[in-house]
Amino acid sequence: MAGGGAAAAASALSSPWRALLQRALDANAHLRHSTYFQLATVGAGGRPANRTVVFRSFQEHSDKIQINTDARSNKIAEIRNCPFGEICWYFTDSWEQFRISGSIDAIDGSSADPAKLQNREKAWFASSVRSRLQYLGPQPGVPIIDEEQVKDVHLDPSAVPAEAFCLLVLDPEKVDYLNLKNNQRLIFTRSQEEDGSIDWMAEKVTP
Repeated sequence: MAGGGAAAAASALSSPWRALLQRALDANAHLRHSTYFQLATVGAGGRPANRTVVFRSFQEHSDKIQINTDARSNKIAEIRNCPFGEICWYFTDSWEQFRISGSIDAIDGSSADPAKLQNREKAWFASSVRSRLQYLGPQPGVPIIDEEQVKDVHLDPSAVPAEAFCLLVLDPEKVDYLNLKNNQRLIFTRSQEEDGSIDWMAEKVTP
């Protein structure tokens, strides 16, 4: 069981499922699509909403998963209405699937938390200029009136995050791991103790 402060951070980095995920990332690193996964949220009227997003990084000193997105997209309103989501991440070479569920924090420029704004800025500059350009274009999902307007977008590489840039941070609470090569399935569940420390319980179940 992890302690507080630095001990809690060390525990986060050594979570049993995190070790499995890192191994899968390393084994599939030669495949560009290995950093793509599906993120499901609760959409309008309680209907499921799902899309493919890109894994950017783990938040420093934690197991939290970072995803870049457009603050004008439908998923932001969905997350703010119901801040729970699930990742489904399949690695085609090693035949491993991770379903990672938890709460999602949507961090845009209006955040009042300096630490969150700093993480957002780090994520912005960690992205390629080409990736950043999409946040200067028209709002996602609206009809295209002028093709040239969409193409005519320029960015100063040193510019601060665009207003439309939003950092999503998923805080895992449950991880369902399936290995189809050895027919093994493990479910990891997070619990938090009274002193704030985090513990992960692992259970082996039928696939």
